[in-house]
Amino acid sequence: MILFIYYTLFVITLLYGLYFAISGLLAFRNVEDPIRYHKARTKFAVIIAARNEAIVIKDLIKSLKEQDYPTKLYDIYVFANNCTDNTESVSKKAGAKVINVTEKTKSKGDVLQFAFKKLKKKDYDAYIIFDADNVVHPDFLKIMNNAYTSGYNVAQGRKDSKNLEDNWLSASYSLFYYIQNFFFNKSRMKVDAAAAINGTGFMVAKKIIDDGFEPKTVTEDIELSILCVLRGEKIAYVENAITYDEQPIKFKDSWHQRSRWSKGIIDCNRLYRKPLLKKFIKDKDFSALDKVLFSAAPWFSILAIALTGVLGIFRMTGIELNDIFSYISSLGLVCFMIVYLGSVIINIFVIMYYKRDVYDSLHGILLFSLFIITWIPINFIYLFKKELKWVQIEHKKKANVKEILIEK
Repeated sequence: MILFIYYTLFVITLLYGLYFAISGLLAFRNVEDPIRYHKARTKFAVIIAARNEAIVIKDLIKSLKEQDYPTKLYDIYVFANNCTDNTESVSKKAGAKVINVTEKTKSKGDVLQFAFKKLKKKDYDAYIIFDADNVVHPDFLKIMNNAYTSGYNVAQGRKDSKNLEDNWLSASYSLFYYIQNFFFNKSRMKVDAAAAINGTGFMVAKKIIDDGFEPKTVTEDIELSILCVLRGEKIAYVENAITYDEQPIKFKDSWHQRSRWSKGIIDCNRLYRKPLLKKFIKDKDFSALDKVLFSAAPWFSILAIALTGVLGIFRMTGIELNDIFSYISSLGLVCFMIVYLGSVIINIFVIMYYKRDVYDSLHGILLFSLFIITWIPINFIYLFKKELKWVQIEHKKKANVKEILIEK
């Protein structure tokens, strides 16, 4: 019975991994881009949720003011969330409209809700969401106009990094986003399925928000992705609409950030897996099943480690496994090295694909597996821990988007 349970869980975990491996390869499909060029006509409200971001927010506003898009078609709003520094005055001086958040907030989702209420009566077509530490490619709004005018109410741009080379942690974050960009979002776009919103640099039609968006978790981006799928909205991935994000360089900050992500995705799975599965069964909607599997990642990461531990116990106690299980068990270190080298090859591929320097990324390429392994205890903790205290991550990396583009 023990071996039967082990075999069953092993097969389920293997199939889960194969699903994402095979679906990721769809990114290489050669299909026509459904997003066409259109003249500028979409009116955007650019929303920046900011709390004590005076050091970096000027760079973001500057990059937004320099967009290759008619200034009459977009406004920049900074929603100052209980700031104790001079974020408000810096933002005003840089050219943004500043609105102070007057309600109690526990997360970015709460700030966005406040922003959406404030802007509800304005005559915008869509919202663009950024984090205060970002800088933005000059073509961002122009490309999002193409997406909206091509019929997409929700679109995620490509996340890149403005501090990839700082240390192994910032490089690992960059690789994580590159892999998600290419093997998840790009692959879904190639088969007309829903991509995923991942925090910043995304567009959502005002009418979608006006229909109701009240996030219940600390990951409003994942929750919005799920709600869009439940409403039948396709989330586009727009590869050339690029946001350069500041990645954590301290492990403590990374732990807090990934704790929030794990807590949010676990809560999203608990809240929405049943309605997503119902939609998949009723409408044969691949995107609904895809979001269920995506939000189940914390469980499967823990299960994979648990099965590896049990396999070690079997070997130490002399329990024999049959066929492929016995073969995998006998590989031991060789199997680990094959997986590790596969990860390194993938890392090098995405670095080269996004035209970043392999040498500058080497510490992340070699230590990316460690970055993923340190995520497992976080997932385990938040399977059981119900409360999460929001911790602000300090941003200090100043950047000029024009210099980033020249370096690339």
